[in-house]
Amino acid sequence: MLKISGNTTLVLNINGEDREIIAKPSDTLLYTLRNQLGLTGAKPGCENGDCGACTVLVDNWPIKSCLMLTVEALGKKITTIEGLNNIPIQKAFIENWGFQCGYCTSGFIMVCHSLSIHHPDADEHTIEEWLQSNLCRCTSYQEIRDAINSILK
Repeated sequence: MLKISGNTTLVLNINGEDREIIAKPSDTLLYTLRNQLGLTGAKPGCENGDCGACTVLVDNWPIKSCLMLTVEALGKKITTIEGLNNIPIQKAFIENWGFQCGYCTSGFIMVCHSLSIHHPDADEHTIEEWLQSNLCRCTSYQEIRDAINSILK
């Protein structure tokens, strides 16, 4: 295991590119993405893992980046909302009005994209389980369910 103290130069694979960053042992992945790399799609919400606004994919699995230390991302493939281009779930969110203010939308899109990868034939129960990891305070979840249902099966 890599031990770091003070500022350490690390190389992370972000959106398919190796990116060199300088991290402290206490830096979260959310902090590094936003403040060092300018990738602001992952949003700071609760910053304690409850809301999911900061969700990114780590090796195609949704992870709350406020809970992951930057150093833990070494050797992993990190995908942010900025790394997704015209994927079906993005279009489905637009077509089904799966957003209101938009603050939580990138986190939901990341969760739904991962769900479509790992469970392309997900039933309603599985969809509900996956959507429980994120919170939206503006809309009903029906539009988000409609968006994910429109691309599955």
